[in-house]
Amino acid sequence: MRVPVVHQQGRRRRARYARLLWNTAEVVVTLGVVLLLLVVHQLWWTNRQAKEAAERKVQALERQWEDEKEGEGEREGETEGSGEPLARGSGSSSGSGFGTGTGGGLSGGGGRPRYDQAYAVLGIPRLGLRVPVAEGVGASGVLDKGYVGHYPDTAQPGRVGNFALAGHRNTHGEPFRYLDRLRRGDRVEVETRAAVYTYVVDRTLPRTSPGDGGTIRAIPRSTVRPAYGYTEPAHYLTLTTCTPQYTSTYRLVVWGKLRSVRPR
Repeated sequence: MRVPVVHQQGRRRRARYARLLWNTAEVVVTLGVVLLLLVVHQLWWTNRQAKEAAERKVQALERQWEDEKEGEGEREGETEGSGEPLARGSGSSSGSGFGTGTGGGLSGGGGRPRYDQAYAVLGIPRLGLRVPVAEGVGASGVLDKGYVGHYPDTAQPGRVGNFALAGHRNTHGEPFRYLDRLRRGDRVEVETRAAVYTYVVDRTLPRTSPGDGGTIRAIPRSTVRPAYGYTEPAHYLTLTTCTPQYTSTYRLVVWGKLRSVRPR
């Protein structure tokens, strides 16, 4: 009579393979969940946080400007009642629309905003956009807050030269997500404490390299695609963002020219 032999070694080998397969599946599923959470955080949560923060900042700037104007009106009334001339101090505004001290909402010494300071509001009616403008184009200090950033070495609103701005196309508020929808003749408004500057879209450069610094020069002209740009000084506006969407391979550039200035 033959006694059946149980192959214990084969069973153990199959059990090890099963455990390895199960553990691998667990790791894959865990990694998938983590990646999904990262995508949700990047594409949804950062947008929500940045958009809400940007909206609050716009409201705060508008309240600040109104409070400062009311304060100036009260001081003017008191001075006129005393028969003395009104002194022009730190709360005055220069012809360019920027205060020369803390009363103007900017740092002192020439009326230039300090880095990462929000000091204006950009409005694009076609896109339903109203977003703060801050000094600088750093990610953590400006762009990731949902703000639009001002290239520090370019002109300020309303001045001769190029008022150049950058904004995210995707994530962190993505204020320039639909920048490619702008067309010639569309209005772009830049509101400061002292004035509202209305620019009109004039030209679009659909794609250029990230290093194309010519697009933000005082007289903007692409160094990569020289057919795009200008040849004479004027009051320019430049809006830049990444393209295609969800990449940073190229830059999309929209140019405009100053049409009008309206005091606040």
